[in-house]
Amino acid sequence: MRMKIMLLCLGCTLLALVLQSSFYQRASSSIIYEQAKTENLTRLETMQTEILELVNKIEQSLVNIYTEREFIDDIKSGMPYDELRERYYTIAYQYGATNFTLDEGLQVLYIYDKEHRLISSYRKDAAFRDLYATDIYGTDEDYNAQVVRDYAESDKHAMLISGYYNTRRQTEIVRFVIKLYAVNDFKNELGYAIADIDSRQIRRIIQKYYSASDNFLWLQPKGEPPVLKFGTLTDKEIASYNAAVKETIQGNNSSAALNIEGRVFFQAPQKKYDLQAFLLMPQETLIANQKRLTSLLFLTSLVMISITALFSALVSHSLMQPLESMMTTIKRIRQGETKMRVKVSHEDEIGQLGQSFNELLDEVDSLISKQYQTELLLNKAEYKALQAQINPHFLYNTLDTMSSIAAISNCPTVSNLSQSLSNIFRYSLDMKNQLTSIAHEIVHLKNFMYVMNVRTQNDIQLEFDISDEISQCLVPKISIQPIVENAIVHGLRNKHGEKKIRVSSFEEGDDLIISVEDNGIGMDPTEINLQLENSNLALVERGNSIGLLNINARARMLFGDHYGITISSEPDKGTTVFLRIPRRFNGGIT
Repeated sequence: MRMKIMLLCLGCTLLALVLQSSFYQRASSSIIYEQAKTENLTRLETMQTEILELVNKIEQSLVNIYTEREFIDDIKSGMPYDELRERYYTIAYQYGATNFTLDEGLQVLYIYDKEHRLISSYRKDAAFRDLYATDIYGTDEDYNAQVVRDYAESDKHAMLISGYYNTRRQTEIVRFVIKLYAVNDFKNELGYAIADIDSRQIRRIIQKYYSASDNFLWLQPKGEPPVLKFGTLTDKEIASYNAAVKETIQGNNSSAALNIEGRVFFQAPQKKYDLQAFLLMPQETLIANQKRLTSLLFLTSLVMISITALFSALVSHSLMQPLESMMTTIKRIRQGETKMRVKVSHEDEIGQLGQSFNELLDEVDSLISKQYQTELLLNKAEYKALQAQINPHFLYNTLDTMSSIAAISNCPTVSNLSQSLSNIFRYSLDMKNQLTSIAHEIVHLKNFMYVMNVRTQNDIQLEFDISDEISQCLVPKISIQPIVENAIVHGLRNKHGEKKIRVSSFEEGDDLIISVEDNGIGMDPTEINLQLENSNLALVERGNSIGLLNINARARMLFGDHYGITISSEPDKGTTVFLRIPRRFNGGIT
């Protein structure tokens, strides 16, 4: 009943939440998309601003070449190239080392005259010296030399930004080129300076804003090839990317060339150098805000469902508590708590049912009480009848009397036998405690051995090697004597000549091991050890005496499976039985 009430309330709440979520998704999808689009365009523009700061810094470092007035004047004067090169062969080194900072990432600096002849060059790192061309026009490899030549021969005055892939170093290089003019005369072109910059400086800025590996971003000046690419594209997307690059080189809007399924295109210009930033981003990234809001809606739904569940539980509890209380009482009565009664707190129909149930329980309890009294009287009568048949005290006293009569009649053997038998019965029938000291077990064993030697007319030598301290340790009651009896019956019965049994003990860690060793006929202990390891209680119950299986089972029940009996034996070499128990000293148990 309670479950039905809760399911009804939860079902209604869940239906309302599903409808709300559906309407919310439709209404918010376009708004969230526009917000995400605005956010990414803002990040692109901020990234472009930071890149512009670096580009301005590099341009300023290049422009500082005009501080070399003597060099500018010599070029302007038309000094022959060989003389100019000889005089200013190191100017690129001096200029590059003093004007470029470490964070600008300068790798190579070239200075050319207007005839495209190299005047001076500087390569920053000696370790990478061979990875850059000494002269961009003097090598068969593609160092983007044609783009530089076209720029130098054009009417453009703004700094050129281009790039190329250095196959020797296997990295992208960003190239900055400025033209050199006579002072205050932009029509008199004297040459140009080239600065090759490590792309890592710009990549750090890009990673600051777009670090996801599934984004693809590239920088491309209008009318020029891409300067730098960041990220990867699938084979299917490369064709669309190449089309967009071609559109930009031709001066068109590249967004018209991009229509990649699952990707969204963004473009952020940079007016000063016309260095445009293009971004291809997975559509899932743009709707991240929507997913976050959906997660928030889901969390809100969980809270509402939890509140509904709690409210349903409270309502159903108030309705079902009386019936559940009655059912709990019935279960506890069935488990033996017959004095339990249903608590009646309301006068409604359930309360009347509880009151009638309590009255029924009272009548049943009265009948059970009468039957129990009858059975108790019957049990007492049976016990007295049994006690009258076998009275342990009667048996002890009779044996003691026989011992006294035998002593008076000068029959010491009969006297001692009666006394030993009396002690055996007393010890065996007194089972108030499951544990006793080794000292008491030895006394019991000696009485047993006396009786056995008289009965069988054997002369079995019994030796002990047990210290006084260990003799106060506790063992299961009647555990050593049956082991000795087993040695006599199975080991020494068919033994000819001297018969010996040695009882000893030693400590092993926190355990105590008692060993009973005989010099009998021996045996193969494999089968009996397997039975002892399995500790088959069915075999114990079928036994008619207290044997090794019984002692092993008692030790395991008292102390755990780690303890019990093991046997070591060889045919014709005797047998040793080991009883392992925890080492516990006598705390008053006898």
